[in-house]
Amino acid sequence: MPDRIAGVLLTGGMSRRMGVDKATLRIGTETLATRAARVLSAVCDPVLEVGPGWTGLRAVADEPRGQGPLAALATAVDVLGATGPVLLLGVDLPLVDEGLLALIAGWPGRGSAVPLQDGFPQLCCARYGPEALEQLAGAQAGRAPRGGSLRSLLERAGFAPISEAEWQRVTRADALDDVDTPEDLARLGLGFSL
Repeated sequence: MPDRIAGVLLTGGMSRRMGVDKATLRIGTETLATRAARVLSAVCDPVLEVGPGWTGLRAVADEPRGQGPLAALATAVDVLGATGPVLLLGVDLPLVDEGLLALIAGWPGRGSAVPLQDGFPQLCCARYGPEALEQLAGAQAGRAPRGGSLRSLLERAGFAPISEAEWQRVTRADALDDVDTPEDLARLGLGFSL
């Protein structure tokens, strides 16, 4: 893999449907936050947590909390001074592994690269390239059209899709399944504790 890129771990979600903060759930001996920090740090440097500080990573508060992943990415990019690319990972993706992250980080080119799952981009496990980050910075400064989501950001900036066939060569087929409810954890066969 070429030079390591910056990583951003999102742990600041509200976890309403889970009933407890997803970042604090334990699967085996690790919390979801600790596990995500470990796999992201194996591929990226530096790595910043945006959230309450559940990991040993440098953390910055997601303020105001609950504004969503676009605002969290903007906060991280500002703190890191990153011009791209940046690898973003949501804490609610417990099956993402180093192989998948390395594939996304090292995808050809420096632009945004996003794996597809069931034909849709998995926006919280993706590489955001310089053009996307420039548009994000412009929107934050009021210089560009505001878009309220990662999807709208990528629609403006463009991205390289990574097909399921391509990313499933390096990891399991359910690696991008997120967990929002206790039922999601059970469906994935993940025993968990609080």
